[in-house]
Amino acid sequence: MIPETAKLKADELSGEELIALVYEMAKEIKELKAEIARLKLPPSTSKNSSQPPSRDFKGEKKNRKRSKKKGAQAGHEKQERQWVEKPNKVINVYVDTCKNCSQNLLDQVPVKVVRRQVTEIPEIKPVVIETRQFVVECPCCGERQQGKLPEGLEAGRCFGPRLEAIVTNLHHEHHVGYKRLRQMCSELLGLELSAGGAVSIVERAGQAALEEAEVIGEQVRQSRVIGSDETSARVHGKNWWQWVFVGEHCEYHVIVPSRGYAVIENFMQECEAEIWVCDCWKAQLNAPAKMCQICLAHQIRNLQGLIDKRPHLAWAREIQALFRKAIHLRNRQEKMTERGYKRQVQMIEKRLEQLLKRTFKGLGRNLLERYRKYRNSLFIFLHRTDVPAHNNACERALRPSVIHRKVLGSFRSDWGAQGYAALTTVLNTAKRNGQSAFQKLVLLMGAPVLPFLSQASCP
Repeated sequence: MIPETAKLKADELSGEELIALVYEMAKEIKELKAEIARLKLPPSTSKNSSQPPSRDFKGEKKNRKRSKKKGAQAGHEKQERQWVEKPNKVINVYVDTCKNCSQNLLDQVPVKVVRRQVTEIPEIKPVVIETRQFVVECPCCGERQQGKLPEGLEAGRCFGPRLEAIVTNLHHEHHVGYKRLRQMCSELLGLELSAGGAVSIVERAGQAALEEAEVIGEQVRQSRVIGSDETSARVHGKNWWQWVFVGEHCEYHVIVPSRGYAVIENFMQECEAEIWVCDCWKAQLNAPAKMCQICLAHQIRNLQGLIDKRPHLAWAREIQALFRKAIHLRNRQEKMTERGYKRQVQMIEKRLEQLLKRTFKGLGRNLLERYRKYRNSLFIFLHRTDVPAHNNACERALRPSVIHRKVLGSFRSDWGAQGYAALTTVLNTAKRNGQSAFQKLVLLMGAPVLPFLSQASCP
């Protein structure tokens, strides 16, 4: 603020007071100019920073003029529902007589058959299998003996694997809360399920996935190329972190209170990867690996943020274009000759060296220093086909967990977070290998019980 002395008349101030006043005003003007410049900078979005798209400002959508043409627009491929080759029921509809002259037409060969298919789901009713263990007393020694329950109908089991897989799939894969889950079971399956029953099913699924999840974790540790990323999670109402480690056709998840290097160290144990793919988070850059590939998708967004703030900085535009050119070159590698591809790689490497020799001051200097420091971590993907240019695989692996957090909120217990991470590990790995998540859950939940239906007898 301007000093109170500024309100006095100039002839009432001494020379020293006037000089002091001018210095104060000059200082305030400089601060205000800096604040104005800061307010004029474009806001951070998912396109010019590492900010997730969910945090972007969602403005009102402009009303688009819709085409008056009905059906698919020009250029769109025609989409049709696929026919079921072996329908469960076929109903033939014949023509008996001619509507015009009443001629009998039953013996005529059809000139055309018009096919239509109607798909329906039969009424879903749960089936209940009751076991009755007979206890008899030995006439010789007097000791009582009890019949042994078959596998799949063990004591303490209340639900079959298919039912448990449906409940777990709805909660874990489709983010359905326990209250809505009970309602869906009642309305769709005709099953009255208590809140405790739903919780126990999901808990049992998490425990069943723990052993297989650790096997998958060992496969990731032994991978030559490992990618990693992390996102926030809520456990007991506090901020925790969900980490993902992606190997070849497998991924491992863990939810812990830390975002530091100790998480990577505990996971890798004594193993060391050849290449570690990650963003520029310090803990990941120090991962136990011979080399590190920095995600260029993150760098392109960061450079876009710099371009938005300093439009006249040619270096930012040139190095951003070089990163895009390198990714495009890698995507076209299979269509190029080996000699032509290597020549293009050499040109890109040479151009990068030239750009890193540039000097400038102010905003963006941190990116220049980053690329100088991690020069050898920028273009590894151009020399190895098993190394991606980005860590999008890790981000895609974490995206369902972000939705789960936003919809259902916090995990209320340690086993909830642990079981969720184990299930995510097993099911995501199954999907990476072309398997169905639901069928994987059915196998995970134990021996089937439906075969006992043909053996069961009514009282």
